[in-house]
Amino acid sequence: MGLDFPNPVGLAAGLDKDGAHIDALASLGFGFLEVGAVTPRPQTGNPGPRLFRLPAAEALINRLGFNSRGVDAFVENLRRARSGTIVGVNIGRNADTPNERALDDYLGCLRKVYPHASFVTANVSSPNTKDLRELQRAEELDGFLAALAAERDRLAGEHGRRVPLAVKVSPDLDDAGIAAVADRVAARGIDAVIATNTTVSRAGVERLPFGREQGGLSGAPLKARATEVVAKFRRALPAGVAIIGVGGIASAADAREKLDAGADLVQLYTALVYRGPELVGEIVRGLAVR
Repeated sequence: MGLDFPNPVGLAAGLDKDGAHIDALASLGFGFLEVGAVTPRPQTGNPGPRLFRLPAAEALINRLGFNSRGVDAFVENLRRARSGTIVGVNIGRNADTPNERALDDYLGCLRKVYPHASFVTANVSSPNTKDLRELQRAEELDGFLAALAAERDRLAGEHGRRVPLAVKVSPDLDDAGIAAVADRVAARGIDAVIATNTTVSRAGVERLPFGREQGGLSGAPLKARATEVVAKFRRALPAGVAIIGVGGIASAADAREKLDAGADLVQLYTALVYRGPELVGEIVRGLAVR
């Protein structure tokens, strides 16, 4: 992506939705952070309860629904950050914005966060905003990515710096869907794919307490599928398009598995709940020893 990462271990989007804790999170040893998802207007997200632990599976189910203080408050938090770490910004649409107007929400967020972001991720794969995943369909995605890339090029001229664009994808894409997304990403000059978001599958957890709750499943049960999707995107994408591997990483061995499958970087979230912040340093050190 044209960025110099001090180490390949990042924080996944969704933990610091408003970018309010960038300096504290950077101090844990991450090579980069991704904050958000941020929406243009403030919204409360889905009603609670909306986050569930499945300890026996080291998993979470969430249906948070892009709870956000809105992009203006988010940008103020970005302005206050002093750590100097690489910060990606994950952007989404408001829940009451129909898909036919979704692009306006993404473009509005892109314009406001652009001066402060190291990279910007279009989140079109959360299962917790109605119909959002339809934006991944080839016929929707092509024009969507083309418009984002064109606006990025305009902003690059305005601000004198080119901010990389990423797209975050679902682990529930089939092979045809992966091929279609990869084709459009390459054609439209998108810099990275983040694979993957949470899954709507309940394989292996359906009998556990809370295992049938609605929302996106993350953590250990997602690991194998996320790695498979990383490998399929690596085969489908040009070498110059970066892949950030996410899903079920709880050790240096898990992170290495994603990197060996074709990821350039990795991200954590759910394992921090079960292993604590020391996990970041453990993985960074473990990856340094081959």
